[in-house]
Amino acid sequence: MDAPSSLTPDVLGAPEGIANPYPAYRAFRGPNPVRYLRLPAGPLTGRTEPLYAWALMRHADVLAAIRDPATFSSQTPQVLKTIPKLALLHDDPPHHTHLRRLVSKVFSPQRIASLSDWISRIAFELLDSMGKGSAEFMSAYAVPLPMRVIATMLGVPDQDYPSFKLWSEAVVSYAGMPAEERARKTQEMMAYLGQAIAERRKQPREDLISALTVADVEGAALSDAEIRSFVAVLLIAGNETTTNLIGNMMAILADRPELWRQAREDRSRVEPIIEEVLRYESPVQRLPRVTTRPVRIGDVDIREGELVDIVYGAANRDPAVFEDPDTFRPERPTNHQHLGFGLGTHYCLGAPLARLEARITLSAFLDRFATLERGVEPGVRQRAAQVSFGYKALPLVLG
Repeated sequence: MDAPSSLTPDVLGAPEGIANPYPAYRAFRGPNPVRYLRLPAGPLTGRTEPLYAWALMRHADVLAAIRDPATFSSQTPQVLKTIPKLALLHDDPPHHTHLRRLVSKVFSPQRIASLSDWISRIAFELLDSMGKGSAEFMSAYAVPLPMRVIATMLGVPDQDYPSFKLWSEAVVSYAGMPAEERARKTQEMMAYLGQAIAERRKQPREDLISALTVADVEGAALSDAEIRSFVAVLLIAGNETTTNLIGNMMAILADRPELWRQAREDRSRVEPIIEEVLRYESPVQRLPRVTTRPVRIGDVDIREGELVDIVYGAANRDPAVFEDPDTFRPERPTNHQHLGFGLGTHYCLGAPLARLEARITLSAFLDRFATLERGVEPGVRQRAAQVSFGYKALPLVLG
């Protein structure tokens, strides 16, 4: 498909392309990767030169890339230079494999399932506070639920949740926040985590930070810097992804009253709805990689050391895999092929937790509210974090 004359690939890195990337996906998804302006130079990004990236948008190309971490490395901070190195997220095998083993038991499906009653209690508390009628869903529910869950698992006190939300936004919004402010907030987060780690070393508790202080990788204990990085990525991934999943899900259903009614009558629809949300409006739209060798994709030769974006959101609407991809269809037979949580080495560690929180949320709202509608004011999409697709504000009416 040819791109409209008013649309260029650079929209993929622009605020309007972050808020609604799907027109660009339709226009530029083809047999070849697309080169676009990932980050401009200037005080906002802290870069002295613009940074370009290749976008992989076909399902087959995305799948091939994430199955080949030896060629498409996750060690991207060396190229981006705008974000701190985060454990797991920016590690490759074999080190990534060893790090992942440290927390895999904590995030196992069995362990996560055991948290169901506790997460349900948090959900019910938030629902009680919302009541019926008009509500700004993101601040009332979609932000606090995942934040409370992951922060409690890590051992972060309730009063510190707001700070962590601001800090996590600073890390992911590296295209929409001045570089100096982003650096200051990141330093604040790392200083806070350093103090928490020192306290756990003196007096361990029953939380994940304490577990990391006594863990070892390949026979060696983790350093404070490694633990800080580990906790930061768990906290950021644990709330940003799930917040966007829950927000996108409720907005989609608010526009589909018949589907809401059907789901209230038949709860077997809950899980297919969640999986279709993950495909249709993927909370994580893209993640960067850097090539470790020259590679040819389609008719394009990509050099070693180039930035490549794995665009999950585009792959999840590839008509080669998903018929009529721009229609929301929970009964779609190919839904299991979506890449909403990635695949392979970097498959989202928190996928079972995110699915559980979404399932508890949807079930609780279906139990309590006969109707779900959009509010008078339109929802506001975030326009700063290229990684994410979600709402800053989502007014809803619950009846």
